[in-house]
Amino acid sequence: MIKKNITIAMSTLLLICSGCSKTEDLQSDPNRVTEVTPELLLTNIEIEAFSTISLSAALASRQLSYTNGVNSNQYYNWQRSGFGTYDNLKQVSKMVEASAANETEVYQLLGSFFNSYFIVSLTETFGDVPYSEAIQADANNFTPKYDTQKSIYLKVLNDLKAISDALASNEEQLLGDVIYGGNILQWRKLINSYYLRVLMNLSHKEADTDLQLKSRFNEVFSNPGKYPIFESNADNAALLYHNIQGNRYPLQNDNDLQTAYFMEKSFVERLQELEDPRLFAFAEVKPTSSGNDPMDFSSYGGLYGSGDLNQNTSEAVAGEASRVDPRYFTDPVNEPSLLMGYSELEFILAEASVRSWIESDADIHYKNGIRASMDFYGISEVDEYLANPLIQLGSSNQVEMIMTQKHISMFLNTGWQAFYEQRRTGFPEFNTDGAGALNSGKIPKRWMYPANEAVNNGDHLTEAINRQFPSGDNINSIMWILK
Repeated sequence: MIKKNITIAMSTLLLICSGCSKTEDLQSDPNRVTEVTPELLLTNIEIEAFSTISLSAALASRQLSYTNGVNSNQYYNWQRSGFGTYDNLKQVSKMVEASAANETEVYQLLGSFFNSYFIVSLTETFGDVPYSEAIQADANNFTPKYDTQKSIYLKVLNDLKAISDALASNEEQLLGDVIYGGNILQWRKLINSYYLRVLMNLSHKEADTDLQLKSRFNEVFSNPGKYPIFESNADNAALLYHNIQGNRYPLQNDNDLQTAYFMEKSFVERLQELEDPRLFAFAEVKPTSSGNDPMDFSSYGGLYGSGDLNQNTSEAVAGEASRVDPRYFTDPVNEPSLLMGYSELEFILAEASVRSWIESDADIHYKNGIRASMDFYGISEVDEYLANPLIQLGSSNQVEMIMTQKHISMFLNTGWQAFYEQRRTGFPEFNTDGAGALNSGKIPKRWMYPANEAVNNGDHLTEAINRQFPSGDNINSIMWILK
């Protein structure tokens, strides 16, 4: 991966708001910058969007287990989430306004991409959410309507397509870009690859003629000259870390990560069964390991995600569980945070091939995805692993095998995408049969809406709940995208 120097400046210009409440404009202050340039806002927006390292997501995705109490993410007993992502959407609106004032288009185009990215994150979390009225210039609309999830996805798909087409002919200079250093071609690759992710996230809606998933997907895949997509790890949508104050890997010196987080048992066993050398990059040997051989699969262990907390704690104290590799809490640089990577794209193409959305070799894409993941973690034994009979795609259980490899490749990265992929496909299986399981042994499908929405935007919230969820606003209600 190509490393670029990152200078994160003026982070204090990020504005704080709550949900859809009013965001104050910059006030008249002799000690405050009075003109916000689009490149300055772009830097901060990129950092927010590309920061995807999440311990909570790793717990929910059965990659890690936690021992300092009953964690709601691990035991699937979460309730409400917040609308803080609207802060980011408001920053995007300010960048678009500043770009228009400077008569530049490129920041407006990237603003449209970030609008799509942030609203997809919100609708994946809750279901229907405010969008069309929430990002309008009128800052006095405190009660925006809730757009349907379908209308949001249709707009996102159309917007991403339009952005890609417009960027192809845009030759403006792009400053403040800490991801691709102003390289427009790289942004086009990301936008088109992300477009394919969104299409695949809608796989339950293949029969919906309004969405035209198959034709949209095939149009991009079959026209690489017009719609370039990721071709290697060099194209990864990655936020690189540096040993500079404010730019370091976010889990460095995290005390809980060193003492209370352990590898999840079923995840370790899956890697052991497949003889997957990525285990050696993810984890350190358990204290009770005989010989302490880091290249021996039996040297590793984990704690059952849905297991009883006391039992898990006892096993951890007894030295039967592996922590994550120490680099995760000692290395200020470590691996980059991915918004989306090349390996993910190849697994998407593999699944699209299996679903007959494109005419291509699923096995080639599947193995390209594995190879890209191995390369990302600096593992050299790739050919040996690709020859392993246990990981051959074959003619049955193809989606399960693709999703299993996709899940492994997203270890402690790419935010909640690994969880959402399992929610969409059911693969790999996440255990809920342990004695510590909550939520009646069910994996939640969503988060409940923020409590303050009932006070600030009650009528629109009630309308949205009633049209989506007959059983009401609860974590097991099934949103449109999953029906």
